[in-house]
Amino acid sequence: MSKPLEGIKIIDFTHVQAGPACTQLLAWYGADVIKVERPGAGDVTRSQLRDIPGVDALYFTMLNSNKRSLTLDTKTPEGKEILTKLIKESDVLVENFGPGALDRMGFTWEHIKELNPGMIVASVKGFSDGHHYEDLKVYENVAQCAGGAASTTGFDDGPPTVSAAALGDSNTGMHLAIGILTALRARDTTGKGQKVAVSMQDSVLNLCRVKLRDQQRLDRVGYLEEYPQYPHGSFSDVVPRGGNAGGGGQPGWVLKCKGWETDPNAYIYFTIQGHAWAPICRAIGKEEWIDDPAYMTAQARQDKIFDIFGTIEEWLKDKTKFEAVDVLRKFDIPCAPVLTMKELANDPSLRASGTIVEVDHKERGTYLTVGSPIKFSDMKPEIKASPLLGEHTDEILESMGYSQQQIKDFHERRVV
Repeated sequence: MSKPLEGIKIIDFTHVQAGPACTQLLAWYGADVIKVERPGAGDVTRSQLRDIPGVDALYFTMLNSNKRSLTLDTKTPEGKEILTKLIKESDVLVENFGPGALDRMGFTWEHIKELNPGMIVASVKGFSDGHHYEDLKVYENVAQCAGGAASTTGFDDGPPTVSAAALGDSNTGMHLAIGILTALRARDTTGKGQKVAVSMQDSVLNLCRVKLRDQQRLDRVGYLEEYPQYPHGSFSDVVPRGGNAGGGGQPGWVLKCKGWETDPNAYIYFTIQGHAWAPICRAIGKEEWIDDPAYMTAQARQDKIFDIFGTIEEWLKDKTKFEAVDVLRKFDIPCAPVLTMKELANDPSLRASGTIVEVDHKERGTYLTVGSPIKFSDMKPEIKASPLLGEHTDEILESMGYSQQQIKDFHERRVV
């Protein structure tokens, strides 16, 4: 089965996570992604957090599946010549170098446009061009702090907290993939390429829009009724950390289940939505609350919401998180077990859907990785192993018209 992005050639000059997450997504859907790496070294994540000595780390393998690897020293005249040829026959160049790195290599935007007027140059940045921090080096947690996520995460009596989810890295890659596809669609109409850039700060803020909503509400009325600080606590002039409260106006909290004393993940997330109030009361054996004016409305419940959660927790104490959810789902109550990475890795539903896949690697053997989170009715992406360093160098050079002798000379002179 042909894939939608077949025929699109992408030069992948990215490393670590944000850029590779973007190009991996495009590779899954058929693009020919050529990962350009330094000879003898490659992407730094090949050697970071290794679990098997001398073998590509999972950090690398889980962000670079379905790609081809070309080693290339772009500081040499021959390396620049190869890259020039590659630009002429490619559709997209993706990079997350520091500011000005491409220019210093001799490949300014103006020069790239001359070589290939239809080229799309896509960049991951820490901050947008012109931002007063645009020269600041940015990593995942830096982006979470700069984008508003950390200040609004955690509990009100503790410090700002970063999320384990890659809000700064993989999230930025997803945004950049959307930008690239949009630019490709525009090129179909105009024939012109363009620059596309996504900053990590902007991407984090985009996911924190409900907190920006809350800041404006707080500025206007001085309190946020769905936060646990209301009505008994106080508010400052900034959006506070709300613990495990729901962000959509529906009271929710993480509640203990059977075994929580020894299992740090024996919890469920429980949400009290207005339309689910009667089913909740029936599920936990508190039918008298259904028509009680002190509990009937969300406004009436708010001042005693943690007493209500306490009652639900009492009902949960003899049930595991899975048993509790199996009961509550019959009442159509929004809830979920707090699942660990080990439980997710072994989840048969995720295996069956392709969300988690096993892949065979030439050196490390079988490993688990994420599959496509996007599901299609007419396509199921095949997830392939990440490439070894320079695994496809000769193949790519041959396809560009270089002879075997030229390729041999390139290797001897460490151009590739």
